[in-house]
Amino acid sequence: MGKTFSSIHPEHEQFIRNQRIFFVGSAPLSADGHVNLSPKGYDTLRILSPNEVAYLDLTGSGNETSAHLKENGRITFLFVAFEGPPNIVRLYGRGTVVLPDTPEWDELSAHFERVPGARQIIHAHIETVKTSCGYSVPFFSYNGERETLQKWAVQKGDRGLEEYRKTKNTVSMDGVITPIGEKLSD
Repeated sequence: MGKTFSSIHPEHEQFIRNQRIFFVGSAPLSADGHVNLSPKGYDTLRILSPNEVAYLDLTGSGNETSAHLKENGRITFLFVAFEGPPNIVRLYGRGTVVLPDTPEWDELSAHFERVPGARQIIHAHIETVKTSCGYSVPFFSYNGERETLQKWAVQKGDRGLEEYRKTKNTVSMDGVITPIGEKLSD
């Protein structure tokens, strides 16, 4: 059943690379704050080393993970086998937000193909890897990526995305100013 590791092993890496969706969990410091769980699609995750991952975060209606990372750095990644043998892999670590127009962005963005609507990179140092059986997870078939978000981002254009982020991505639902919000207030 479940096992714990101090780094991403080759078999974990292969499993992670084969998944077409992953989930990101984060929470604020406040016990009254909202725990966030976000599904992520597209080819946006990179394993940079056995203890380091990053994903290209696309513009969305909220920016909770970014706010939580700014506040406390805690992040969890969840990968689930919906096809093939059952398996679950969780990565626990500490993350930071990397915004465009920074030296860190220039370095990390080289690992990704350009995706319309990219707003930031979430970069995490992994402290613990846990596996579990996934025996109760049902099978789901992959039918392809949705094009809706990318079409929306292209239609908005750079200026429209910037305006959207000003209204939707600067403050979390718990009132924490995000790194995007900090950047815009400079």
